[in-house]
Amino acid sequence: MSEGALIALCAILLVVGTIGIVVPVLPGLLIVLGAVLLWAIGTGGTTAWIIFGIAAVVWVVGVVAQFLIPGRKLKTQGIGLGTLTLAVIAAIIGFFVIPVVGAFVGFVLAIYLVEMTRSRDSSAAWTRTKQALRAILHSMGIELITAFAIAVLFVVGVLIT
Repeated sequence: MSEGALIALCAILLVVGTIGIVVPVLPGLLIVLGAVLLWAIGTGGTTAWIIFGIAAVVWVVGVVAQFLIPGRKLKTQGIGLGTLTLAVIAAIIGFFVIPVVGAFVGFVLAIYLVEMTRSRDSSAAWTRTKQALRAILHSMGIELITAFAIAVLFVVGVLIT
């Protein structure tokens, strides 16, 4: 494969991975890192592997931050891991039952129902549901920032090799 084709393929994978973050059907951040790995393998050389190593460190930091920061907020707001686990299961089921919007509907509905069952107060359940959604958006934001940082590293690597 030519160098230009390799760079184009990796750039496409970076875009697909970033879309996979916003539309959580694909493991977006892993695809982004995989694109840089593919480029490093195809390009070879010390510089390419250093760029990949830095990208891998950025990936690890991003993944850890993606779970720790929103998770800490949820814990302080009283939304437990069990609620989120049920919400993810409902999102997966919803994804297949209602095309396009099912995952979102299942996730929100599950959080609301679990919190409503726990508190017996619809206002408190809705407040906690909104807090959980905010935390999920923060997590996606962290993931997007991480993907963009890795993409910048890729561009820098392409320019200096």
